[in-house]
Parts: sequence; structure tokens; C-alpha cells
Amino acid sequence: MQLKAIFAALAAAQYATAQELMRFGCSQLTIDRIDPLVNPDSLPSPHLHQVIGGNSFNVSMTPGKLDPPAASSCTSCTYSEDFSNYWTANVYFRARNGSFKRVPQVANLGLGVQGGMTVYYIRGYQASAKVTAFPPGFRMLVGDPANKEASKVPSGLCYRCEANMQQSPFGGAPCTGSDTKYFPKAACGGGWRVTVTFPSCWDGKNTDSPDHKSHIAYPASGTFESGGSCPKTHPVKIPQVMYEIMFDTRQFNNKADWPADGSQPFHWSTGDNTGYGIHGDYLFGWKGDALQKAMDTKCSGDNCKALQRQADTKAVACTKGQTAREDIGTEKWLSVLPGQNSMPM
Repeated sequence: MQLKAIFAALAAAQYATAQELMRFGCSQLTIDRIDPLVNPDSLPSPHLHQVIGGNSFNVSMTPGKLDPPAASSCTSCTYSEDFSNYWTANVYFRARNGSFKRVPQVANLGLGVQGGMTVYYIRGYQASAKVTAFPPGFRMLVGDPANKEASKVPSGLCYRCEANMQQSPFGGAPCTGSDTKYFPKAACGGGWRVTVTFPSCWDGKNTDSPDHKSHIAYPASGTFESGGSCPKTHPVKIPQVMYEIMFDTRQFNNKADWPADGSQPFHWSTGDNTGYGIHGDYLFGWKGDALQKAMDTKCSGDNCKALQRQADTKAVACTKGQTAREDIGTEKWLSVLPGQNSMPM
């Protein structure tokens, strides 16, 4: 690893330690057009997702009927007790001729997995605060794939245009500085770091809600990290889940391939070309009380003594074939996005 990369990885590790948070990698489990949270039993779902976690992920994951730890035979995540599923939409590049190709993903610095996500479980700065792990059947959604307004993008969802693959300079905490709520408008020498941060307060009763959001909330004041208190309607502090996805946009940096008017050429797999449709889904699946132990013992980073860490090669080997079989634009160019009948020029 080059010296700059080492410094960047150390900065990320110091940031993780200071906040008392778990930071670990998960390799790609599958890329599939199914969504058991928003579109259960629908095959295929309206748009494509990239998924990590337990291999019990499928089109129907009804609480009480499917227990991820029992139904999974492997997980693509670092900790072998984590059979949760985490997913977002995919990013596509649209060339000047109107064709699409999927933007690949790469591992974050210091993590030995490939092409998936970095997952955080944040306790915050208050060492004495009780953080309650999610109960079985818990699930949640943040963001809105149909959103077209910057003002409606939650503050913990953003994009960072990296100058280089070493992420140097590091750039500080996510969604600060020059980070944006919209797709980067210039070519990025180190691709994008996309951050999706979930609320950290729970009503203490419901493991889900019709919109998959109403049972959770952000702190009433301040932030979770700074010890902000939860609102009375959602009084229970839960781990703040955060995703970082490294999209390697470098092969699409040739401006000759971008739209003639100079506008940015990227789309979410939902069809959104603004970036405001950024969103993420979460389905809890930790085995037994493993996550509660991690919170109580203040696990940090990706090597916690209270948890079972599997070899990175084992996580990478955990994959699942497509349920909705279709070409997703990994090797060849597509005329339309998966699930989209047409796209305006």
C-alpha cells in the first residue's frame, strides 16, 4: 500500500475509534431486480439493486416466516454472525449515444473485500449511553428513489468526488465539506464515495411501518454522534447504520463520451439522473444477541473480540445467483436500464 493510502486508511480508522463504531466490509452477494422490503413477492421488482449480507436474501422475507441466521448458509460480510441484508440501487453511466453501462464498485481502503460496501454501526460519542440492538424482524428504509428535490434528501445521504483512489486528502467526516446531495458534475480521479446514513432513534414497538420509515427517526436536536437526544415519539437509541459505497467511475472520465451539452451522464438504476433519489434498505439478521454484545462491549473497526470474524476470502466466496435473470450491463452496453422500457434522450 502506498504511503498516502496508509495515511488515509489510518485517518479512517482513527475516525472510527473516536466515535466508537464498527466499520467492516461486505463483498457483493448479488445484483438482482428484487426488493423484499418495498416490493415483496414481486419478480422482478421495478429497479435493480446491489445487495450484501446473508444468502437467504430473496423476493419474500416475511418476518416470522424467514429467520435470516437460520435460513442463510453464508454471509458476504466480515462478521460471520451477521446475516443481515443491506442494499442500494446501482449506478449507471449513459454514453452520448444513449447506451448504458454499470459502474463497478471497489473495496474501501484497508478492507479486504471486493465490490460491495463498507458498513458502519455507530454508537456515538456518549460512552455511557445505552444503545439497543435491533430486534428480529426489524427493517427500515432511508431516502426516496422518486425524489427530485435537494431539500428532501436527508442530511446523512451524500456523494464525495474523490481526487484519487488513495482518498488523499481524506476529506473528513461524511456529508461535510464539498460533499453534495447530487451526483458529482465533474470527472472524479478516484471515483465516488457514496454515503447512506440511517436514523438512530426507534419507537421501541414496531419492527417496521407501512412506509418503512415512520418507526424510526433522527435525534430531536443535534446529531447521534454528538449525543443528541431522541424525540419522545422515538425514545430508544439504536445503532446508527451507515453505508459507504465506492463507485469506480474512472473508466467513464472521457468527456468525449459525456453528453454534448456537458451535463453529467450518470443515473441510478431507478432512472434518476439527479442523484436526489439516493436511498438504502436494511433488513436485520444478526445471529442471537451478537449485535447487542458488540454495542455493549463497544466494538470498534472490523476485528471485535466479542464477535466471530471470518476470513475475507470466505466472505468474498458467499454469492447468490440472480433470481430475475437479465443482462445488467456489466460487460456489454445496454440500450435501456434494467426495468426501464425507455429513457428520454
